[in-house]
Amino acid sequence: MKKTILKWSLPLAILFSSCSHDDTVPSLPAIKAAKGLYVLSEGGTESHLGYYDLTTGAFTGDFFKQQNGGASLGQIGNDMIQYGSKVYIVMNVSSNVTVINASNAQLIKRIDFINGAAKTSPRFAMAYNGKVYVTATKDSSVSVIDTTSLNIVKTISVGPNPEGMAIVGNNLYVANSGGYNFVSGPDSTVSVVDLSAQQEIKRIKTGTLNPQKIEANSAGNLYVSGYGNFAAVPASVSVINSTSNTFMNKLGTDISYPFLRMYHDTAYFYNNYGGNGTARVYNTLTNTTIRPEFITDGTTITTPYGINIDEQNGNIYVMDAKDYVSSGSVTCFDRSGKKLFTFSVSPGVNPNKVLFIR
Repeated sequence: MKKTILKWSLPLAILFSSCSHDDTVPSLPAIKAAKGLYVLSEGGTESHLGYYDLTTGAFTGDFFKQQNGGASLGQIGNDMIQYGSKVYIVMNVSSNVTVINASNAQLIKRIDFINGAAKTSPRFAMAYNGKVYVTATKDSSVSVIDTTSLNIVKTISVGPNPEGMAIVGNNLYVANSGGYNFVSGPDSTVSVVDLSAQQEIKRIKTGTLNPQKIEANSAGNLYVSGYGNFAAVPASVSVINSTSNTFMNKLGTDISYPFLRMYHDTAYFYNNYGGNGTARVYNTLTNTTIRPEFITDGTTITTPYGINIDEQNGNIYVMDAKDYVSSGSVTCFDRSGKKLFTFSVSPGVNPNKVLFIR
């Protein structure tokens, strides 16, 4: 969709290790190779879940419909995570979490996000200890889904219009965008939720306006990225110490991106509302830029809309929304930033997430 304060965008998950000559590439964990990819395209009037077969290179753009008798996935698929044998798809405008079988994409249940008669607009999901946590922007809350009953068992109040989340220790950190505060303007806080008590215990003021995404490195430092206000205040990234739950510092003006992913302490900063390049690669332990541009072979990504990393082999998948109305694409790169393959997600529009099916 178009570039607004509340971007429909990507969301959970993981980053990659750089292949810079100045950076040591960590060994990859022993993980079974993926046989295929689920690709979520948020769309405009309709979202699509596609399936890409990594063996044959065949892509089925309407895989959810195919596996569910022609049923529509819904409107604005904003995030998608796998936990155990199930995949949880966060449908923002349809205001539900659609739960499917990870092995065949067959529908298990749609969990409605409604407060009274009002839709609460779920945004991002994160799984932990038998629960799936989902932010709801219009309800300023995090809902807790029990993964056995597939019911919402708790709703936790947090800051205004929450977006992305991260977990360190027994605390859930929630980025509060304040994107619906049209009078007072965007927020700049992160809520700390005690997962044992299932309640907010603190709200941390950061140096970043309109926070969107939050990720933690191995040192327990949390990186918070946000849009700014699209005018006088640019996008930026702030750092929080999770031991003291205090704001540490704001990264330099060259790190002005509203989104990030983290993997093995390497952060990948990118934006989808204008700017040069696809992504900046950053070492969060040494606080240094590894590469100002991830792609090294000249491949063009028009509008980076999501990034996921295959932990089995380190390949990086970049989703391209192109012009927001045409069918987007997914391009796979190796860790050195060279293209391996690409495919269209037609009829999908605005692809924002891939999951690796093993």
